[in-house]
Amino acid sequence: MVEDAPEPGANDPLDLHGVVPPTITAFDDDESVDYEATAAHARFVADRGAHGVFPLGTNGEFPLLTPEERDDVVEAVVETIGGDVPVIAGVGAPSTRETVARAERAEMAGADGVVVVTPYYYPLDHDGALSHYRRVAESVDLPVYVYHIPSKTGNSLSLETLDALAEIDNLAGLKDSSKDVPWLGQAIDANPELTFLAGSDSLLFPGLEVGCTGMVSAVANVFPELVVDLYEAYDVGDEDRARELQSTVYDVRDALKAGPYMAGVKTALDLRDLGFAPGPLRNPLRKMDDEDRDALAADLSELGLL
Repeated sequence: MVEDAPEPGANDPLDLHGVVPPTITAFDDDESVDYEATAAHARFVADRGAHGVFPLGTNGEFPLLTPEERDDVVEAVVETIGGDVPVIAGVGAPSTRETVARAERAEMAGADGVVVVTPYYYPLDHDGALSHYRRVAESVDLPVYVYHIPSKTGNSLSLETLDALAEIDNLAGLKDSSKDVPWLGQAIDANPELTFLAGSDSLLFPGLEVGCTGMVSAVANVFPELVVDLYEAYDVGDEDRARELQSTVYDVRDALKAGPYMAGVKTALDLRDLGFAPGPLRNPLRKMDDEDRDALAADLSELGLL
């Protein structure tokens, strides 16, 4: 139950709030998907207080998976934790046709909602964005959440476009990874009926301050307890404690970002030795080498997290 933290938007039937980690896709050594370990990671974060899970986000390496693998990841996660916390499945793709297909399959698998990254590679204008999200929303009877990450997609949404998207019946909210705080603040102010989730570990506490109901946190993939504590401290009105924990998150984020892109999360999960193997990242991504791994272990130990 939300107390001091911002309330979810009235258009959000899932009342998403709190910590929603963008869970990993685990691989075997040959880079085939390990569905059991993928689901085990989702169970790990849920058991440690996460308020929802978001498979097939950036940390889930979704662009590197086949459509069939993406469908099977959603099914594995839903089968393992469905009904315990909301499962909002990433279904975005460059084409509307493919996005619709993935959304329909996620609904069939029992996902509670779908997260739709803006189409990427080709430029997207106002009318294209409206057409895309309308078609996806019309294809399912699930709440739809926009995933706004222009640094990766090459496509940003204007405030005017978001206002128009908010008119779509089952569009429930937006995960913002733009790190554009003025844009986010204005978006929340203009669309209080939507749920907003902060999508950067650099903006967990600031996101709550500007009106986000929760956070999609990569740090929470490894240390869900830390990020849940931050949210709960804020929610009970202990902003000083929440600020202190945000400071710790900054340190963890810096440690995880050393080495190759996105290598930190899976390497840190290995270091925690949680009983499931996250495995490698799928090429061309790669995990940390021994030197970077040792440095990460030292940093996390110094923070008292290992």
